[in-house]
Amino acid sequence: MNSPLVDSHCHLDFPDFHGREDELVKAMKANGVDRALVAGVTLERFPGVLALAERFPGLYAAVGVHPDTQEGQEPDQQILLHLAEHPKVVAIGETGLDYYRLEGNLEWQRERFRTHIRAARRCHKPLIIHTREAAADTLQILEEEGADDVGGVFHCFTETGAVAEAALALDFYISFSGIVTFKNALQIKEVATWVPLDRLLVETDAPYLAPVPHRGKLNHPALVRHVAEEVAKLRGISMEELAQATTANFFRLFRVANNA
Repeated sequence: MNSPLVDSHCHLDFPDFHGREDELVKAMKANGVDRALVAGVTLERFPGVLALAERFPGLYAAVGVHPDTQEGQEPDQQILLHLAEHPKVVAIGETGLDYYRLEGNLEWQRERFRTHIRAARRCHKPLIIHTREAAADTLQILEEEGADDVGGVFHCFTETGAVAEAALALDFYISFSGIVTFKNALQIKEVATWVPLDRLLVETDAPYLAPVPHRGKLNHPALVRHVAEEVAKLRGISMEELAQATTANFFRLFRVANNA
């Protein structure tokens, strides 16, 4: 395979990887993975995210506060816009809604999501969407806030085909993680067969969700190859075609030059 792959979503700043960054980037290159996007989850952790993007040419950053985060600094538009000015920051996120882990009145989560969308529209950078057991509200807020103006990606896709269709209609891409390699992930496998090739991405979400045959172990960007292989197999296309398409999609969505 000549075309490189891209891990469109990982968390190389997490403690699991401290002190191993050079080793992991070297492993990426050895496995034909040229680039990776490190997604922010809190403002307090963002300096570490940005430091990785500045240190390694093939790494990029996204700034945002994960919907599960209840402690730490709450983002406002001005903070997000200021941090997004850095040339290696290519997206706003991850952001979205998560009704799986949290209960009670979650209006604060929805307001935080709206803040991210408004910031993304103001700086003209795409959104990285996390949604879990909250698809209807996620789609409604994206539509209400005009998120199709900037688009983005539904990362680590675990929803139904109907949700994928609605996301695509809002000019979003669909990204598949190691879950697509799991034997019982039939719904996700089915969606992976028909998402338009020019709207498809692959990711690890490292350190989580290591793909088969590494399931249960620490995930890292080099393993995105297994995700790509599974998606290519499900679609009945070659790895070369899948790699070419997903890498081109990454460049287009995140406005990254292929020589940057």
